[in-house]
Amino acid sequence: VRLQVQNVEKPLYRGTFHCFQSIIKQESAFGLYKGIGSPMMGLTFINALVFGVQGNTLRALGKDTPLNQFLAGSAAGAIQCIICCPMELAKTRMQLQGTGEYKQKTKNYKNSLDCLIKIYRKEGLRGINRGMVSTFIRETPSFGFYFLTYDCMTRYLGCEAEDSYVIPKLLFSGGMSGIVSWLSTYPMDVIKSRLQADGVGGITQYSGILDCVKKSYHEEGWRVFTRGLTSTLLRAFPVNAATFATVTVFLMYMRSEDNLRECEPGPVIQQPSSL
Repeated sequence: VRLQVQNVEKPLYRGTFHCFQSIIKQESAFGLYKGIGSPMMGLTFINALVFGVQGNTLRALGKDTPLNQFLAGSAAGAIQCIICCPMELAKTRMQLQGTGEYKQKTKNYKNSLDCLIKIYRKEGLRGINRGMVSTFIRETPSFGFYFLTYDCMTRYLGCEAEDSYVIPKLLFSGGMSGIVSWLSTYPMDVIKSRLQADGVGGITQYSGILDCVKKSYHEEGWRVFTRGLTSTLLRAFPVNAATFATVTVFLMYMRSEDNLRECEPGPVIQQPSSL
């Protein structure tokens, strides 16, 4: 976020590693965890929505094809925006608060919840949903590629429940899915961050998505749309490797024949894929 929104004329950070070093030096290690409350509140609901909607949409579509995987993932991505957008707004505002200060002199927000409450009081529902359109444009195709890549990777690697290397394969597949997902829509993430950070200092620069794209490109060139990509990809692999592997292993366990017999008598329901 800090790399994406920093002033090009007076940049605070030269790159990912310098940003990491500067935050620790100027704000202590706790500076790296600014805004953590927002994801902790929202990610549980987001993942529940994403995997629930994707699975049910795929069953409703009937066939487990690459196109249906993409459509089911896109549907999941679109629906979770209702939680994702306010969550990321609070996270962005909290991460930008007290930039470069070891002890914050001015503290507008106590925590993520306080941030959302103050934004709501000042700007109403529209303020809380700032960046909703850009979030929707980013998340819808992003989650389509997310689930499509995971499905293709697990099939290619031959991930089967009885495979002794199934966990490493699932971790690798999940990590690569996260990378492909972010690469597919990353420029829109930069725009979303800039729109959600806009007005923090009291000055509003952008009137909308197109205005943000035009001004950002005019002032900084095409490279502006890759700002912060390195740190995003470094985060994307381990996070999504853990997420997909955990969900898949849990579902494999819950769907196993023995567990289904213990929980409920009757025939085992065949899943669309081998997993």
